[in-house]
Amino acid sequence: MRDPLSKTIVNIKPSGIRKFFDIASERKDTISLGVGEPDFDTPWHIRDEGIYSLEKGRTFYTSNSGLIELRTEICEYYRRRFNISYDRKSETIITVGGSEAIDIALRAMVDPMDEVIIPQPSYVSYEPCAILAGAKPVIIELKNEDDFRLTAKELEEAITDRTKILVLPFPNNPTGAIMEKEDLLEIAKICIEKDIFVLSDEIYAELSYKGDHVSIASIPGMKERTIVINGFSKAYAMTGWRLGYALGPAKIIEQMTKIHQFAIMCAPTTSQYAAVEALRNGDEDVKKMRTSYDQRRKFLMNAFKEMGLPCFEPFGAFYVFPDIREFKMTSEEFAFALLDAQNLAVVPGTAFGDSGEGFLRISYAYSLEKLKIAMERIALFIEELRRG
Repeated sequence: MRDPLSKTIVNIKPSGIRKFFDIASERKDTISLGVGEPDFDTPWHIRDEGIYSLEKGRTFYTSNSGLIELRTEICEYYRRRFNISYDRKSETIITVGGSEAIDIALRAMVDPMDEVIIPQPSYVSYEPCAILAGAKPVIIELKNEDDFRLTAKELEEAITDRTKILVLPFPNNPTGAIMEKEDLLEIAKICIEKDIFVLSDEIYAELSYKGDHVSIASIPGMKERTIVINGFSKAYAMTGWRLGYALGPAKIIEQMTKIHQFAIMCAPTTSQYAAVEALRNGDEDVKKMRTSYDQRRKFLMNAFKEMGLPCFEPFGAFYVFPDIREFKMTSEEFAFALLDAQNLAVVPGTAFGDSGEGFLRISYAYSLEKLKIAMERIALFIEELRRG
């Protein structure tokens, strides 16, 4: 019998996050700090709007691009928060989570063997989506000594005459690193000079703890060569609503919409009505959750300092990326040993690329009470390792 499977998909590794989470979920009394999901419930007024939309019988398809009311609110949000103006009709599309937006943006933009530059460690979907689109991923290994930021020098060295797109994954999952305006100006200059496009994943834009997030699309000359990816999962605690969006040049959005209409049709209608309410009246919710995350971030940094575990200070998202190289174990070995010894699950850094070796991703999208117990367990574990 002929092999029914695509060699391309068979050769793609499953998500390292889900693999480890599935193992941990089968163990009794395990504390897991592995999943990047807010521990907050979706704010009640947002849930209520979703319920109301069902009660009113709003269970129809929306347009392929999404509710015009939602696209209007997204454009207004980017105008007031990041000083960028988009057209609600031609430069905006609503997707099933930010992940779909990443996928269809790459498929709409690359031809076979075009190169997509992907800084790592970073979100697990970029490299597989580039491969599935027929592109060649070119990996830049971000460095701890650079605070896991992409430098202009690294970018310039990675560009070839086949380079089409730079993925800009900041604030970063898994490291929590950010790019400030000065960093982005240097990156933008190279992108314009070399005529490459940017896929700017800004899903953690509201979770920045060192001033407001700056979008590279706001830099002169960059809006016309940038696709902005965002969504509602992280800032509004709406992971299960599965709603994201993309903003960008009309000619790119048009082709993304074509893929979207054949593969998806439209994003969930109930979720779209809830998201309208989130954007109109959710600023205070975001502020409260961000304040809570920041308190947890500071707690973890102090805990690592007390146990002598190096960790650069993250200023975005809700992850820390401690350095465990002193123990001469791979990230996966350390994570499995920690799970066995202390019933504590964290994600090996290598789940986010080879450059994550020697690090762990720990999410602080969990209660302070749970984080305190987790830090006690890590402290006990590394104390045992140091005693030999």
